[in-house]
Amino acid sequence: MQEFILKDVNQMRAWAAGFAKQLKAPVVVALHGDLGMGKSEIARTIIQTLRGADTVVPSPTFTIVQSYDGISHFDLYRLMDASELTEIGLQHAIENDITLIEWPEIASDMLPNDTVRVYISEYNGGRKIVLK
Repeated sequence: MQEFILKDVNQMRAWAAGFAKQLKAPVVVALHGDLGMGKSEIARTIIQTLRGADTVVPSPTFTIVQSYDGISHFDLYRLMDASELTEIGLQHAIENDITLIEWPEIASDMLPNDTVRVYISEYNGGRKIVLK
C-alpha cells in the first residue's frame, strides 16, 4: 500500500502521469472515490500520457466505455446489473488492455486478484490517494 497527499489538481495530474508510465497491458486499474474526487481526471491524464496530450478524452458516463488503442476506460456508475458487463466488453478489455474502471464495485466478481486499486478521498482541501 502506498499513500500520496496531493495539494491540487496539478499535483494530481503529475501523480497520474507518473503512475501511467508504470502501466503495461494487461492491467486493471480500479478507481474508487465519491463524486468529484478526480477519478475521471486521473483516467484522462493516464490516457493522455500514454496516447498523447492532444487525445480527446470525454467522460464515458453515458457511453459507458471509451477505447484508445489498447486502453479501455469504463464508467460503470449507470449500470444496474452485472450481466451487462459482458455486453460492454469488460472481460475482453481485462484480458488485453490497460483497463481503467470508474465505479468498479459492480464488477468486483470479474476483476483479477492483481487489480491495482486507487482510492481517492478529500484531504485538507486536496486529495489523498491510497494505492493498493
